[in-house]
Amino acid sequence: MANDRCDLLCLDLPRAERLRSQRPDVAVAEQAASRAKALGDPTRLTIALALRDGEELCVCDLAWVVERSENLVSHHVRLLRSSGLVSSRRDGKMVLYSLTDTGRALLSAVVQQASFA
Repeated sequence: MANDRCDLLCLDLPRAERLRSQRPDVAVAEQAASRAKALGDPTRLTIALALRDGEELCVCDLAWVVERSENLVSHHVRLLRSSGLVSSRRDGKMVLYSLTDTGRALLSAVVQQASFA
């Protein structure tokens, strides 16, 4: 098994200090990780792709497209919305969902090399 640590302390202090001063704030890193994690589930990724292609859909439509129950899709859409990747609006008795600009950009980055892009 390979050892992933240096055998010699060889810290490049100026470089390491520059990188440390440029690292993101913990709260910003946590938010970005949460957003990335939201697309880490196959059902949520499929929902996001449907919203990308369908622009604005209700849970009924999304459930039909992803072949999952409305309750499950509603749960996943709620997680995507709480991560800032999806927004919603009420139209009478319907709630319609769409990708936010952040959701669209992250989805694009995630699927860029995938065969379904």
